[in-house]
This record gives sequence, C-alpha cells and structure tokens, in this order.
Amino acid sequence: MKTGVVDLPLHPGKCPAWLFKRMRPLTRAITQLVVEEHGTAELLLRLSDPMFFQSLSCIIGFDWHSSGTTTTTCGALKEALSAEMGIVACGGKGKLSRAAPAEIAIVSDQFSLSESKRNMLLEASILSAKVDSSCVQDHHNLYHHSFFMDEKGNWAVVQQGMNSATKYARRYHWLRTDNFVDGPPQNIAGIKSNEGETLNLASSDSQEMREHSVDLVKDNPNRLRKYLNGQTTLFDCEMHHLPERHEILKCDLSKKDWELLQKAYELQPKNYKELISLQGMGKKKLRALALVSRLIYGNALDWKDPVKFSFAHGGKDGIPYPVDKSSYDHSIRFLAEIVEGAEIESNEKRNAMKRLGALC
Repeated sequence: MKTGVVDLPLHPGKCPAWLFKRMRPLTRAITQLVVEEHGTAELLLRLSDPMFFQSLSCIIGFDWHSSGTTTTTCGALKEALSAEMGIVACGGKGKLSRAAPAEIAIVSDQFSLSESKRNMLLEASILSAKVDSSCVQDHHNLYHHSFFMDEKGNWAVVQQGMNSATKYARRYHWLRTDNFVDGPPQNIAGIKSNEGETLNLASSDSQEMREHSVDLVKDNPNRLRKYLNGQTTLFDCEMHHLPERHEILKCDLSKKDWELLQKAYELQPKNYKELISLQGMGKKKLRALALVSRLIYGNALDWKDPVKFSFAHGGKDGIPYPVDKSSYDHSIRFLAEIVEGAEIESNEKRNAMKRLGALC
C-alpha cells in the first residue's frame, strides 16, 4: 500500500563525515536487531512507516526536519543492509536513483529469485516512482528513490521530491502492493497545499477518468487534436453556468507528445497501469487526457492534496490535533529497547539514549 508522505524543508550542505561514520554502525545494529527478532518483512513494514523512519533518522543523529533526513538515512541504510542479512537497499539520490532497476536485477540473482518475482520488483520500482511523479501532481519532482527488498521478494520504497518554488521536499512511502493507481494514499503527513493546486489521478474518485483516459488513447489520437491542439485552456462549463471549480490549465502537447500518444495507440494498453508504464508517459500527457476525459465524459477530477496530517504525534498548538502523549511515549520506549539491545559501542549507545531521554 501507499503508506505515507512527509514534507521537509530544504537544508543545504552535506552530512559531516564524522557523523555519517557513526550513523552506519548504529543503523546496522538497529536494523539487524529488528531482522533477528522479527524478520526482514517487519523491517520493510517499519521503513514504510513515516513515523518509524523519522524516528530512526533522529536516533542515528540527523536533523529531525531537514530534507537531507531522507537521503542521509537511506544512504546509511544502504551501507548497513546486506545480502547476508537478507535485505538490501537499491537506488538512492540523483544518478543513483536511476541505477535502481539494474541493482534490483543483480540482487534478485543474488537472492535466487524467480524471473516473475524479479519482474514484479522492477515493475514496483518503476510504478511507485511514476505514480508519485506523474499521477499525484503536487508540484514535487522526484530526485531520490530508494528501493528496499528482501530475499523473499518483499519490498518497500522511500522516495523524495522537491518543490522548487517552496523549497520543501516531500517524502513518499510505499509497502508491497499490486495496486498502484486505484486508490488514494493513506496516513499521509505533510503540509497541505491549497485546493486546486494538486491533481490526484490515483485517487479513488478518479476511477472513471482513468478508464476513459485509456479509452481515449486506444482510440485514434487524432480525435484528441480538436480538443487539445493549440489550446491553452479548458473550461468546465455547461450552458454558460460555471461551477465553483473549473479548470484553467495550460495543456499544449508538443510533437513528441503526439508521437508518444500515437505509439500508445499502437500498443493498445489494457488499463491505466499499462498506460502510465509507457516510457515518456508523464505529467503533461496524463493531465491532458484527464482534462479531455472531463470535457467529453463529465468525469470528476480530484483536486484535493492527499496529505492528511502535519505531525506524526500531533502538534503542541493542537494543530492538526493535540499531541498524543501515549503514542509519543510508546515510540520512545520502543526505540530505547532497540538501542539497549543493539550490539554497538557503549559510548554510541549512551549518546543515542541521551537523545531519546531529551524527548521525555
């Protein structure tokens, strides 16, 4: 399932070498303890939990709210996990994110996974990134993609995009699923954007739009030209009565865009999942199909940002809800037990316990 999203401010700079050198053994000890006690599937489950990931980042000593929290913690996890442990991390930031498919293929061979499982993992990496970059159009461009997989073919994803205007990063969490495009993300934490700024093509409210988008592609693309070619706006209106919400968006398609739609027509995708899997089928083309679907069939479009919560434990000012002290204390006790049982140097253990103690 899609398990969550967190928004984080951009902080420039790099993690100091002296800190990262200490983050690796502590990360290795914590993750190894979880694997030994509960198995690799449980570690994947916890990494897909925004609260656990944030807590892990804090306990290994990184900034609690920096955009670098994601990239640095995933970097420490990639070095801490190993095939011998039965779970590894692929991908990473920038160029490393694009290396994820090749790394997944290599690790699949190391784990002796079947060809069908390897293909499933490769598809999961591509589709999770495609949904968050093109289907949930929230103005965040992905630049980080970490794919965690175990020897049984279970997987989780932690990836991050940046909004160049607000300078905020948004972290997205996934856990193994076969359903990528038919339902809204759950348990999302972040800063909610204004109404109308986000177009959620993966929402359950957008099911008819997805079906009709596929129908439009399977029909001859020339039919779309009279709606899109040369137009810069589409109005949702009927008999000159404008509703409260109407779309005014630039949706011109370039020559390359039309060539891709022609290619999609020739391939005849069976469903929306196959449609978005096509290389080059990005935000602009999917949005154009959605708007034409709205214009022709009257399909509802979901313009609500799927973010639901601002903090994992609530806020001290009561927004979005008062701090849940029992859950907060449970998180501290849970992490304290992990650190106490971890096989790490006593001074590192003391420092970690001090950081936890400061939260009490």
